Amino acid sequence: MRKSPREKYSRPPIGRIKRIDERIRGGKYPNAVTMARELEVTDRTVKRDIEYMRDLLEAPVEYDELRHGYYYSRQYDFLPVAAVTEAEMFALLVADKAIAQYRGMPFQKPLRMAFKKLTGQLDGSERYSLQNLGLAVSFRPFAPEDADLNAFRVIAKGLQEKRTLKFKYRNLGTKNWQSRHVHPYHLACIDSHWYLFAHDVGRSAIRTFALTRLAKPAVTDEPFVRPKGFDPDKYLAGSFGVMKGDKEEEVVIQFDTWASDLVRGRQWHSSQELTELAEGGLRLTMRLTSLEEIERWVLSWGRHAEVIGPLKLRDRVRETACGVADQYA
Repeated sequence: MRKSPREKYSRPPIGRIKRIDERIRGGKYPNAVTMARELEVTDRTVKRDIEYMRDLLEAPVEYDELRHGYYYSRQYDFLPVAAVTEAEMFALLVADKAIAQYRGMPFQKPLRMAFKKLTGQLDGSERYSLQNLGLAVSFRPFAPEDADLNAFRVIAKGLQEKRTLKFKYRNLGTKNWQSRHVHPYHLACIDSHWYLFAHDVGRSAIRTFALTRLAKPAVTDEPFVRPKGFDPDKYLAGSFGVMKGDKEEEVVIQFDTWASDLVRGRQWHSSQELTELAEGGLRLTMRLTSLEEIERWVLSWGRHAEVIGPLKLRDRVRETACGVADQYA
């Protein structure tokens, strides 16, 4: 029994494209007329499908004038997408929104193209649902960095090709630039800031470099071997952000009732322990190797947070708070 026009045109595009791909791959040299007859659609619809395969799926579709049909000009692996669940559609949406955090980065374009390929294979109702979900969810990264794209590309090349890098670097709070020669291990975005973890040849140790204070990077011809045991998560295990020290200490911070509602339910550190207090407050316990970043974080809570230990962190917060008070006296 022939299908109604409504049923014909509601057929998911992925189904038609799979049939076209099968005919091309089988050496049948299909054309718009023969495929339109087989799929029960118009030849214009088939031509749009062919354009979609070229533009979004990057299929090497060419037309042979002698055989009057389409063929692949090179090896091509077509990966059909199965039916997408509601949970998977939501995951696609979150991935799309997350791309906004990398605006200007070298991988923004390939990320966007990958998303278009995936969503382009959804049928009309699924795309409509995804569009509606998009109105309800967004990402708002706090103060994202203006990254030097050229520097980023050079560093990424050194990482990919496992070749050493040379660059100029300025330590935090200083004006002088120093020459650095490193083996790049890992590039990470932490709290909207980009950092390079690398073995500093001159200092014979792993160092962390902020990309905003790195200039004139160059990839050398010198190869290096990345240690199999290097794990950025383990390397930063004792850090509250990216700064790390040698000695691990127990840090205890107490929050009042107001701040507790903002602290509760979040993963601030892998070692954290949260203790509910009888009066309604909350106590956060962590094991850290560096106190500088946690000091700034505690101060950001104002009078809603109090350092219980260690004593030297309590003293640092008090001294800074007194200095701020004197500045506004």
